[in-house]
Amino acid sequence: MTTFNFFLVIHIISGLICLITGGISIASRKRKGMHTLFGEIYHAFFVLIFISSTIMSIMHWAESAYLLFIGIFSYALALYGYLSRKRRWKNWIAKHIGGMLGSYIAIITAILVVNGRHIPIINELPIIMVWFIPTIIGTPLIIMVTNKFTQKR
Repeated sequence: MTTFNFFLVIHIISGLICLITGGISIASRKRKGMHTLFGEIYHAFFVLIFISSTIMSIMHWAESAYLLFIGIFSYALALYGYLSRKRRWKNWIAKHIGGMLGSYIAIITAILVVNGRHIPIINELPIIMVWFIPTIIGTPLIIMVTNKFTQKR
């Protein structure tokens, strides 16, 4: 196994774990317990995604330089959402929701872009649409969820 393939395997497994744990955290009640446990796991594996994507983009810089910047932005969203809750920044709930769900949109986007050619209906769309559909669908959902949880306070 090459060094690149080693990091690719870590990247794929970490992405799958993020997809699953992020979904569980999103679906669970927003209190200590499942939500926080799976949120912590999500963040830990997002760190691995970020590290592996950084290494792989440097290793194949000519073909993948743009992926480094996407990785930085995606992890910045996850870190912003994670730290806003940990540090209880002003208006932390909205920041937590936006950051964590924004990073989850990035995970879904990456999975669709890489695997879309194997997914019926998705494989018929222009690639530019595959890049933007998760954000187009996810952004209004972030706004709705943020409004729901910030209006309670």
